[in-house]
Amino acid sequence: MDLGIIGQAAGLFAVTNIDDILILSLFFAQGAGHRGSAARISLGQYLGFAAILAVAVAAAFGATFLPESAVPYLGLLPLALGLKAAWQAWKNHRNGEDEKEPTSSGGPGALEVAAVTFANGGDNIGVYVPVFATTGAGGMSVYAAVFLVLVGIWCAAGRYFATRPVIARALSRWGHVLLPVVLIGIGLLILIEGGAFGL
Repeated sequence: MDLGIIGQAAGLFAVTNIDDILILSLFFAQGAGHRGSAARISLGQYLGFAAILAVAVAAAFGATFLPESAVPYLGLLPLALGLKAAWQAWKNHRNGEDEKEPTSSGGPGALEVAAVTFANGGDNIGVYVPVFATTGAGGMSVYAAVFLVLVGIWCAAGRYFATRPVIARALSRWGHVLLPVVLIGIGLLILIEGGAFGL
């Protein structure tokens, strides 16, 4: 196996997914203390990234399941989840509930994480398609394998950051505010940069 293509795949993944570390850290902080939340978050990250890969691979072979004009509207997913998280945080604050107490939701669900991952990575599809198209089936499978290994490393890094005492304290104190802000910001950025609704 060519080490050059592995290095290129790792570099491409890192550059296009660096923002996922922050989002994953927030998700892991939100799920802290809830049994099975780390597995749900990791599963969601894999599902979302697998969907990105599937669309990029299909597009590299000429199939377009997702028209380019639809990509900006993916911003509606994190925007809606961010508004939901903001509403929940406001409701908890209004009811005087301690944010550090576990909620019945048990942290983010796999499908929520997958939706945010897919929406946030929608623009990555545009980067991956020409690379996949020029590397051929063999190169594409190397890229896919490296990407999937790195998704696991990204999950471990997000969990690591969320459990460092200083970061964990900050996320525990401010995570309920940061998560909606980050999700709403990502959603708006995707919508605005893509020119959705004529923005």
